[in-house]
Amino acid sequence: MAFDGRLLGGIGVVSAVVEAGSFARAGEAIGLTQPAVSRAVARLEERVGIRIFHRTARAISLTDEGRRFYEAMAPLLAGIEDVVADANQAKARVRGRLRINVDGTFGHYVLAPRIGEFLDRFPELSVEVSVRDRMGDLVADGFDVAVRFGTPEPSSYRALLLLRTRVLTCASPQYIARRGEPRRPEDLAKDHQCLLIRDPSTGRPYGWEFHRGKQVVPLHAAGQLMVNDTGSLLGACLGGAGVAQLLELYAKDLVASGRLALLLPQWAEETFPLYAYRHNSSLVSAKVRAFLDFVRELAT
Repeated sequence: MAFDGRLLGGIGVVSAVVEAGSFARAGEAIGLTQPAVSRAVARLEERVGIRIFHRTARAISLTDEGRRFYEAMAPLLAGIEDVVADANQAKARVRGRLRINVDGTFGHYVLAPRIGEFLDRFPELSVEVSVRDRMGDLVADGFDVAVRFGTPEPSSYRALLLLRTRVLTCASPQYIARRGEPRRPEDLAKDHQCLLIRDPSTGRPYGWEFHRGKQVVPLHAAGQLMVNDTGSLLGACLGGAGVAQLLELYAKDLVASGRLALLLPQWAEETFPLYAYRHNSSLVSAKVRAFLDFVRELAT
């Protein structure tokens, strides 16, 4: 099929609709009326031979074919933007809007305290951060990239390991003064209150393990308190309610300042991964590359 310049314009309109969530808001964003947006989408659907959107009186959503089409085309559009930016000004390559989907632990305790550095580095870039319990559908929801702790689940997205951070066992100085310091992992099960965090995929507490070299000691951690988010876990630990297993990426400053004490440091070799998820394409936009490089820096 011969290339039609209007095809590229139609793809841009579809991208605007996905990001905005409606024909009307997409039109406002790109300077078209709602009927003009609807006509552009209809022409593109006729041109490529698929129905891209489900349309109802209340909402629109991508069809399965539309989702695959958009997932393949979005990185190409981003690449075109990068080429245009290169032609205009080398420093302007990282610009536009970057939409990021993150879990609460990464968003609240790792990214938010440092996001100002990233914004200062790229003044022509605007960033939207959405904290969500579930990653959901990146394409249908219009996200460029997602970042989450934990082992990836099977999906159609590309998963990229960004870093591994140690799992630290910590308690407040007040708690240690009251209950004493454990000498072995087994002491925690006998003489201490373990602060538990619920695994949303199972409804049960995350398991505890202690690693030293090739030795792995699993622990049946038990305590009176179980929470479902890192903020509550961290707050309870700082308040002296018990012993918690925390990620070094956000706990290291609290340990360094003395607000938390590191327990069983010789058993602190377990690591937990941080992954990025992006559209399943070999092309990566400049703004996504810049963000992923920045996240890797956060571990230093």
